[in-house]
Amino acid sequence: MPGLRFDLRDTPPEAPALRAELRTFLAEAGKDWPPRVRAYSWMGFDREFSREVGKRGWIGMTWPKAYGGGERTALERYVVLEEMLAVGAPVAAHWIGDRQSGPLLLRLGTEEQRREFLPRICKGELAFAIGLSEPDSGSDLASLRTKAERAPGGWRINGRKVWTTNAHRCDFMIALLRTSPPPDPKGKHQGLSQFLVDLRASGIAIRPILDLAGEEGFNEITFDDVFVPDSLLVGKEGEGWKQATAELAFERAGPERYLSSLPLLTAALDDLRDEPAAPEVVGRLLARAGTLRQMSLAVAGMLQDGITPEREAALVKDAGNDYEQALPERLRDLMDPARTPPEVQEMLADVTMVARSYSLRGGTREILRGIIARQLGLR
Repeated sequence: MPGLRFDLRDTPPEAPALRAELRTFLAEAGKDWPPRVRAYSWMGFDREFSREVGKRGWIGMTWPKAYGGGERTALERYVVLEEMLAVGAPVAAHWIGDRQSGPLLLRLGTEEQRREFLPRICKGELAFAIGLSEPDSGSDLASLRTKAERAPGGWRINGRKVWTTNAHRCDFMIALLRTSPPPDPKGKHQGLSQFLVDLRASGIAIRPILDLAGEEGFNEITFDDVFVPDSLLVGKEGEGWKQATAELAFERAGPERYLSSLPLLTAALDDLRDEPAAPEVVGRLLARAGTLRQMSLAVAGMLQDGITPEREAALVKDAGNDYEQALPERLRDLMDPARTPPEVQEMLADVTMVARSYSLRGGTREILRGIIARQLGLR
């Protein structure tokens, strides 16, 4: 039976200087960020901020220099992610491209695709959305029905995608589509392919979906006879399922899976010092964060070693979601509205509402536990 692997790792020798540089930059860039921006953390979308991050070489850090990358280590990149998340930086305009779309193209894209898209991602110029979930499919991703059918010189797409975060602001999507019918009901994972889709193409309609906080982060996309040229097929036709599940390991592996709520904790600390119950509650929260950080660092180290940590990444995400959702609940029990500054109360309200989605994005808790059980030979 395969076991879980969480080898202890530490950040690299370059980390202190890199952190100092990041903190100086973030202190200046974030001096006017309101509580809602910090509460939304990596879902906050700011193209100008992403371009500034790109100028400093903090996007595509591990990629080859030939494609605009920095050829630095995965653990150096981890340091950048930690510092950005710790202050709630609005990184969404480059986050998906840096985290998974770019690595997917680097691994499976054509040379033309790499040279067209990767340097622009590194500069913070291209924003990507994820095209996986569909209406009426629930968590059964393989049941998707959006089709890509052959046409002269390419494909025609018809169908819908949903929960496409920030798609109304993005430039491209990597969409998982059905290119051939499955051979039998048990073979629904077959006949799927991935495509780069220009979100400004004719026939695409994007409808934002309001969340509890009134933000238009999620979207439903309708494809009505949308043409995609052959040159934008990613990887091999029919191997989209295997490609997409490997891509999800990148999505589930980062520190955003336990640090999304952290800016609220740092904002509230000064106002909790006089609360009698605060030392124990805050101590437990920080201890959990420390444990999750070690697990997350181990996953980053595996990625650096060229290992795809599917079950470890799923476990970090599952445990991290529990932590992220518990944090605002624990702090609300401690806070005295009469003494808590309005900006902290506003941040608490926003994080409380947004946190409900944390256990859905990147795979529901039930799906993640199924992945872990299956890979441990328990089902």
